[in-house]
Amino acid sequence: MTGRRAAGRRRAQRSSPRGASNALVLALLAAGLAAAVLLAVGVGAVRVPPSSLLRLAAWHLGFHGVGLPSQQETTILLLIRLPRVLAALLVGAGLAAGGVVMQGLFRNPMASPDILGVSTGGSLGAVTAIATGLAGVSPLFLPALAVVGALAAAFLIYAISSYRGKTSLLFVVLAGLAISSFFNGLVSAILLFARQYEVSQFIFWTMGGLDGRTWRQVLMALPALIPGLAVMAFYARELNLLALGEEGAQSLGLGVEAAKRVLLAATAVVAGVAISISGPVGFVGLLIPHLFRLLLGPDHRVLLPASILGGALFLILCDLAGRVLAPPFEIRVGIITAVLGSPYFLFLILRAQRRRLQLG
Repeated sequence: MTGRRAAGRRRAQRSSPRGASNALVLALLAAGLAAAVLLAVGVGAVRVPPSSLLRLAAWHLGFHGVGLPSQQETTILLLIRLPRVLAALLVGAGLAAGGVVMQGLFRNPMASPDILGVSTGGSLGAVTAIATGLAGVSPLFLPALAVVGALAAAFLIYAISSYRGKTSLLFVVLAGLAISSFFNGLVSAILLFARQYEVSQFIFWTMGGLDGRTWRQVLMALPALIPGLAVMAFYARELNLLALGEEGAQSLGLGVEAAKRVLLAATAVVAGVAISISGPVGFVGLLIPHLFRLLLGPDHRVLLPASILGGALFLILCDLAGRVLAPPFEIRVGIITAVLGSPYFLFLILRAQRRRLQLG
């Protein structure tokens, strides 16, 4: 008994520096995210000092003695900047969390909702809502159909790549490519029969952007996004067990297939809602989880919150860069993330090939 206690103390001593380091990284990410929000709401054609946002927040919290900013600053903050920045925060957090789950679920650092076709399913649902006019009937139809499309893609990939209760990583990638191509074909078919203004609307939407986002998009996303992220966090231990392989996880008492279905559903809901806000924004779900896995290790109890904070920070900064790099023109955030993410994806492919050659 004494030996076991001593061993436990030694393990705690070894893990405590790591835990302190992880806590420091999370604290720095939270501070960086807060700073990025202040910076993003202040920068634009009309500069708004950070103190104006803090005064506005204090006033809405009941501290009326601080006074409101000027009418112009209040209008810019409440109607233009804050909804856009919060939309970027939600989309970045959702896509990064989806990438963490997909990479953990399929034990593949190159998995993400956009690469495996889940985002394409969400896009199919969104273009269906736009082309049929349902998006104009009610603002709820676009996110609802985006989630349905993402769920359909996720479970089609799961069904095709699973055989006798086991999932092949190779077939996951192949199924994702096939489903993505099929759904892209359906999107093209829908657009072929759509009216001209609908085609223009969808083409602009597919570039991925956050301009013109309002509180409506932010508030519609929260009821689905927050529970989806909570489910992912609740299943962090299961993701750690799945990293041991399906047989290893099953031997430790995990219901592997049930956990997969829950995690896939949560990822599809979160990715679909994110896509309904911004359009398809690529590589956030690939780049951010992979970077933090290298920095913090594979423990999903740390990796998931770090990626949520990091994804939100990354997308806010990308959107800010798109606004300030070429004024008065705006580079849409989907273009910025593609320019940053594509070289990194190629780097991962080349590194994987080099390792295979070395092992071979």
